[in-house]
This record gives sequence, C-alpha cells and structure tokens, in this order.
Amino acid sequence: MATDKADSIWTRAFALLCAAQFLGYASHSMLAPALPLYVTQLGGSPFMVGLVLAAFAVTSVIVRPLVGHWVDRWSDAGVMNWGLLFQGASILFCFLPFAGAAMLANGLRGIGWAGLNTGGYSLLALTAPENRRGEASGLYSGVQGSPAILFPALALWLIAAPFGGFAVVFAVTALFPFVGAAVGGLISGHLPRPVGPAPSKDSTPWWREIFRFVEREVFLPSLLLFWLNLALPAFTNFSVLYAHEFGILNFAPFFIVVGLTSLLGRPLLGRLSDKIGRSRSIAAGLTLQVIGLLLIAIVANLFGMICAGALFMAGNAIGSSTALAFAVERADPMRRGKAMATFSMAYPLSYGLGSLLIGSAVESTGYAGMYLLLAAVEAVGLIFILMNGTRVNSNEPARH
Repeated sequence: MATDKADSIWTRAFALLCAAQFLGYASHSMLAPALPLYVTQLGGSPFMVGLVLAAFAVTSVIVRPLVGHWVDRWSDAGVMNWGLLFQGASILFCFLPFAGAAMLANGLRGIGWAGLNTGGYSLLALTAPENRRGEASGLYSGVQGSPAILFPALALWLIAAPFGGFAVVFAVTALFPFVGAAVGGLISGHLPRPVGPAPSKDSTPWWREIFRFVEREVFLPSLLLFWLNLALPAFTNFSVLYAHEFGILNFAPFFIVVGLTSLLGRPLLGRLSDKIGRSRSIAAGLTLQVIGLLLIAIVANLFGMICAGALFMAGNAIGSSTALAFAVERADPMRRGKAMATFSMAYPLSYGLGSLLIGSAVESTGYAGMYLLLAAVEAVGLIFILMNGTRVNSNEPARH
C-alpha cells in the first residue's frame, strides 16, 4: 500500500511512477521479438534488423540533452508523460508494410523513449529515500524489467494466433503508452514538497544544451550501464532468430523465464548493493553475463538457452540497478534532469551500437561466434570495474 512517510519507498508518487513506467516498458517488451520477425518477414537481413533497432537508439541519444534541459526548466512528470504520448503515436507508422517505415517508427519511438526515461529517472532521484537508494533503484528497475516476463511471449502468441498478426501487436503496443500517460498525469499532485529555498534554475540557453551530451558527475555510472547493456539485444531481440536456426518454434518459455529472473533479481539484488557495495555488485553482474554468453554459444536446445538467458539477465539485473543507484547518488540536484539524461543515454546508445555489432557479427561469424565476441567485450568491462572499484565505492553514502 502506498504511503507518504519520509523514509518509505512506496509513496503515492513512486507507485504512480512505477505504473507509468510499467506500461511504457510493456510496449517496448512486446516490440523486442516482434520487430526482428516483422523485418525478416518483409525480406530484411539480420543487418537490416540491426539498422532498424539502431534507429531507435540514434534518435534517443541525440535528443537526451535537450530533454534533460526541459526536465530542469519545465517538469519531470510532464516530460515523462510527453514521452509516453510520443512513443505511442510513433508506433502507428509500423502499419505501413515496408522496412523503411519500421525504421522510421523505431526512430521516432526513440524520441518518446528519451522523455519516458529521463523524466522517470529524475522523478526517482526526487522521491527515493537517501539511505535506501539501492533498494529503490532495484524496485524501480524491477518494475521496468517486469514486462519482459510475459509481454514478449504475448507478442509471439498474438503474431501466431488466428485472429492476430503483426497489426494486432502494433495496435496493442501503441495503446499501452497512451494509458501510461494518463496514469502519469496523476503524479504531480503527490510529489514531495521541497525543503528550504528552491534551487536556482540553470540559465544556459536550450540551443546550447543540445550540444552538451555528458554531465561529468554521472559519466562513470553511465559508462558502466553502457557496458552492462551492450550485449542485451543478443538475448532480447536476436535470440528468437537464433532459436529458429535450431528449429525451436515455441520460444515463449525463454522470455518468460528470463523476464522472471530480471523481475526477481532487480529489487532483491539492488537492495544487496546497499550492503556489499556498488563495485562488488556490478562486478558480480558482469561475471554472470560473461558466463551466460559463453553458455548460449555452446548450447543448441531450448533448455540450455533458457539457462544461459537466466544467468545473463540475473547479471544484468544486479548490475543495472546498482549503476542506477550510483548515478542517483552522484547527480547534482540543481541539474538532476541533465544528469539523468546523460545516464539514461547509456541504454539506447548501448542498444543501438550493440544491435549493429550483433547484426554485423552474425553475418560474418554466425550466432555462436557473435556470442563469444560479446563475452570477450563483457570480460573487458569486468576488468575495468575491478580496477576502478575504489572510485565507485567512494561515492556511496555511509551504510549503517
């Protein structure tokens, strides 16, 4: 039950924020398996799939600084709700049956995604209790990840159903963000009131902000989030194509298990990072991801792929929620929107570059070679966090 106690995580504002994020991410989760299948049905190659997915990342990254500026100058909740509306409207272009329209739709969707995440992360930083940031970040990212349990499987079921098809999937995925914007519209009345004088607004003109992509105080957590998610499209998007190579047609159980792993892992392991330290949590996450990538490269059946996916998503869960808590700790309250815009930029950037890398690697080395390449990339990230653990832990609040 939502309360408004100062040390409570589940305030009314936080509950409404989570509900809006859930609906936005539900739309995204349904498109994860649907878009690759749709593009390949239209005659596109794996590289073309990578281009369609990368279009989402390119626009999302480009507009982040401006979106962060709007958060600071206008409204956290307003930017998030605007992003949801734009996200829903952009999906309508998918009804045009050619790959170029899918690329356009995904590119426009990236703009809405920027608003959804920048506004949402800023609201999280505003509402999370200081001594429970790891737990709050874990719960928040758990809500974001929870649609991955059933909604990819729902998309696959709707595609194959007699009354379904890609058009039905696109209609449903467009509806969710519109409902999310309606829920998000209720948040403003429940936000905590600021204590003391209001911080001065940044007077930097908006036209200069579009050239400022990086807020230095959150660069390190952003880099870590980028590394943690670089290989994610290999499981969320390309795994369904990999399964088809082995003749695995009923792939829905894979998405259910890995989604459930992400849902349970983020709040539980995010809370653990408050106790064992940020650097150890991120190192553990990268280790699990490397193991999952190595395993999926050598298996050739559904059970093995599910085990590999569960290991990878457990690692992604603990690493991503910990990186989020780390960013919240380092964000300047006077520039919270811009700081969280920088941090949230890491996911679409890794998603886009990862999709291009994966699509290219599949065409040149095959799926197994691609997974081995990604394991090496994640191993480099693990070495990096082990060498920079002191820098990460120095930013943590004292644990009692």
